Amino acid sequence: MIDQRLPRYEWGQEVVAATDLYNDGSLPDVPEDQLVVAAGGPGEIVQVGHHGEANIPLYMVDFGIVVLGCLEEEIVPPGLYVPEAEGVAA
Repeated sequence: MIDQRLPRYEWGQEVVAATDLYNDGSLPDVPEDQLVVAAGGPGEIVQVGHHGEANIPLYMVDFGIVVLGCLEEEIVPPGLYVPEAEGVAA
């Protein structure tokens, strides 16, 4: 049996979007692929779940204007967010 991967973040924790977040089709009143939350947008984790098949934590994050399901790679604590420099290639 595979052990459940523990979440990095917890309920009630403040986070920011680490990247631009677009509608993946889960928001029926918003056009698909439309920007919903820009990178750096503040939010709060309101629920922590787990995707059993993929064995990854999932987070419901309230960004004020919308609640989105996010992966760990899509959110970071506010002090760890570093905006990408515009016009600079990685």
